[in-house]
Amino acid sequence: QVQLVESGGGLVQPGGSLRLSCAASGSIFSIYTMGWYRQAPGKQRELVSSISSARSTYYADSVKGRFIISRDNAKKSVYLQMNSLKPEDTAVYYCVNLNTGSWGQGTQVTVSS
Repeated sequence: QVQLVESGGGLVQPGGSLRLSCAASGSIFSIYTMGWYRQAPGKQRELVSSISSARSTYYADSVKGRFIISRDNAKKSVYLQMNSLKPEDTAVYYCVNLNTGSWGQGTQVTVSS
């Protein structure tokens, strides 16, 4: 069973930046497509971004140009650099293995002045 552990969430002012990290356990990581979902209170979970084994990326329209996803296979990690944060980015962010369906426990991101 692959485990995913997120870190890097917190409170940031509008316009600020945060970098989320996700560390995966298990012997195989590089073959998987990894993603970040988020869920705001009262809203459905939304796929924010994903990165394939070939490093092809996807971004939701709401974060294009502001968020950057990356991965380090040697560290079995995936990252989400979030810039120009807005209050509407406030949510719990989850790291997900899109091939196995494994989810992390989530990390809270709050954008507020």
